[in-house]
Order: sequence, then C-alpha cells, then structure tokens
Amino acid sequence: KGGEIRMKKFKISHVFIYLLLILLTLICVVPFYIMVINATHSTNELYTGLSVVPGKYLLDNLRNMLSMVNMPRGFLNSAIVSFSSTFLSIYFGAMTAFGLFEYKFKLKKVIYVLMVSMMVPGQLGIIGLFKLCNNLGLLNTYWPLILPCIANSSTIFFILQYLQSSMSEELLDSARIDGAGEVKIFHSFILPLSKPALSTMVIFNFVSYWNNFFNPMILLFDDKKFTVPLLINNLNSGMLQDLGAKYSAIAISIVPIILVYCLISKRLTSGMMAGAIKS
Repeated sequence: KGGEIRMKKFKISHVFIYLLLILLTLICVVPFYIMVINATHSTNELYTGLSVVPGKYLLDNLRNMLSMVNMPRGFLNSAIVSFSSTFLSIYFGAMTAFGLFEYKFKLKKVIYVLMVSMMVPGQLGIIGLFKLCNNLGLLNTYWPLILPCIANSSTIFFILQYLQSSMSEELLDSARIDGAGEVKIFHSFILPLSKPALSTMVIFNFVSYWNNFFNPMILLFDDKKFTVPLLINNLNSGMLQDLGAKYSAIAISIVPIILVYCLISKRLTSGMMAGAIKS
C-alpha cells in the first residue's frame, strides 16, 4: 500500500509539473502568435480589435513596410553589430575569465569589485560615452557599439563561475607538462570545454545586441546605418500609422534571433550531455 501511495503522489506531481510547463509555454508562445497574426491584418482591421485568425494582408503589409524603410539594409547593419559584438564579448570574456580563474595576483579582488561596478546599466554613462566618442571622432559609426562589448562583465562573471565549478586544475597542469603554452591551453582546452557556458552567453548577448535600441539611437545619425530597432521606430512617424507594416517589421525582426537560438541550443544541449557523461 505504501508503494502504491508513493506512486500516486509521484504521478500527481508529474501531472502538476506538466501542467505548469504547458502554462509557461502558452505564456511564452501566445504573444508571438498574436504578433504574427497581427502582421497578416490591415490597419483598419487591427483598430477594430484583437483577432486570433490569420488575415490576408501579409504581402501588402510587407510591401508597405519595405516602401517606408530599408529593412534589408537594417538587417545587414544589425548583423554587423550583433555578430561582431557577440564574438568580441564571448572571446575576450572567456579569456578574462580564464585569467581570473587560473592566475593569482594582488589586484584580483579589485578586479572583482570593478566587474560588479561594470554591471551598472550602461544608460547611466551614455553622456560620458557620447562625449568620448565625439572627441575620438567615432560618432555615427559602429565602433562605439562594438568595441565596448569586449568588457562585458556579465559574460566574464558567468564563464568564470562555470570554470570554477567544472574546470579541473589537473587537466591544465598536465597540458603544461606536455609543453602546451597558455595561448594553446586557452584555445584547445578552455574554449572547447566551456561550450555550454559560451553557448548560453552567445544566445543572451546576441538577443541583447540585436534588440539594442538606446545606444544606436544616441550614437547613429545616418539612416543608412540604422539598425532594425531604429527602423521599426521610424515606422511610428506620421499621424496615420500603418500598424500592419509595423507588425510585419517586428515579426521578421525576430527571425534571426530564432535561427541563432535553434543553432546554438543544439550545441548547448550536446555540450551539457557530454559533460554529464564525463562526470
């Protein structure tokens, strides 16, 4: 009887977990579904209220959107900024985390304090960043959007925590005994063995840089250099807004994010499974 009671409790707990997961999935999926549905309706239909049935104006909305803003150019601009920023943040973040994990030096605690201070929202320092870029002649370029990503404190901290929890000092020492230098250790051991942490930060950083609106709005002035969020914001101009064109622009703007997530999530899962098998 005791075993049957435990089995019933086990099944009830599993049912509760599945119901909770289904609810969370609906909470995440429904807004995207409504957004895609809105992209298929005309502006007049959208003003009449919410609809859950696809409309027939998707192609018209896309044509109107392309006639109002140069979205292909915006995708190219966002790709340049997002991929470059993500690569720099991951590569130099992993390198910094490796240094903090492996080496002992006097100012190590000071660097930890500076890392915490760097987690302050960047919007608070936008005036100083603007003045600095103005003095260096970097305004209306992509450099002030890309170069600061080298010092991404959240990436450094996350990878550092992963190294401290899973990296073996004996493995690195054995590599040094075999004649491997620090650069080779970083590229041949740290980066491959940190794939789960790196994949996680790639997803988070890419989404953050792709959706970044504030810094490009302050630092870019040329329409030809505008990223996707700025072009979507330009659709708000005018008294009569084309809501169908706006929703279609928003809908296609998330496609790169979904593609990156689908590609990276496979490596993230495989890396975690490999680590579980090794352990």
